[in-house]
Amino acid sequence: MVEDAQELFREAAATTGEKAEDLRQKGLELLDAAVSKAQDVQAAAIEAGKDIAATADDYVQENPWRAIAISAGVGLLLGLAISRK
Repeated sequence: MVEDAQELFREAAATTGEKAEDLRQKGLELLDAAVSKAQDVQAAAIEAGKDIAATADDYVQENPWRAIAISAGVGLLLGLAISRK
């Protein structure tokens, strides 16, 4: 969408008069749609992140020792991977 809007603005810059105004208006509409879609995607990502965090919190509350073991194992693997480089 953003690329389409950029192309419309380039065409509008090259033309004059009513056609240029129409192209600018279409470009602004495309940018508004892109911003709206980006905000929707951001809101969905935030909601998904909150759900994942809540699920992880519930798991840790129910299985604290298992969570500690998993965390230690992941930390060990990351430490080994970093030390090899």
